Amino acid sequence: MRLQAGRLEAALPVDADLEREFETQLVESSRLAFRVAFAVLRHRQDAEDVAQEAFIKAYRHFHRLRDRRRFRPWLVRLTWRLALDRQRGDRRRMVREQGQSDVRETAGNGQDAADERDRAARLWRAIDALPEKLRLVVVLVNIEGHDVAAAAELLRLPTGTVKSRLFLARQKLKEWLS
Repeated sequence: MRLQAGRLEAALPVDADLEREFETQLVESSRLAFRVAFAVLRHRQDAEDVAQEAFIKAYRHFHRLRDRRRFRPWLVRLTWRLALDRQRGDRRRMVREQGQSDVRETAGNGQDAADERDRAARLWRAIDALPEKLRLVVVLVNIEGHDVAAAAELLRLPTGTVKSRLFLARQKLKEWLS
């Protein structure tokens, strides 16, 4: 993931040490922002745009981050919020342009492929319907593959809280999908 030329330089901090530290953090976290955005948006180009925007915002505000070891959780939350904002904006725009229509994919390679697409679509609709705090835990643990401890660290939450949110999310998903 690369920041577009010109956009990063115009963003803000000039301190060389701070800039090197940010670049180090960026290298270590570049895929993370994209994966979080993609988990929300499920569209590559939009996820790349949101990740780009998250990096620019992170760069602009990096000097305010007190604990640099918390960069990854901070970036996850920043990216998550930006992706949700993009998703909400897209939904509002779609409703305005098309009205309340249910778009279904009809092309396919037989009934099995269509059934699989329907199941995946139902699952994603159910995940999208979860409250944000539950959805974020499900995405980090079940989709991104982080263990509970890593998700707790990324979210700055106790492990028990992550476990209980994961339990509640799974209960709701089971209820809605059965």
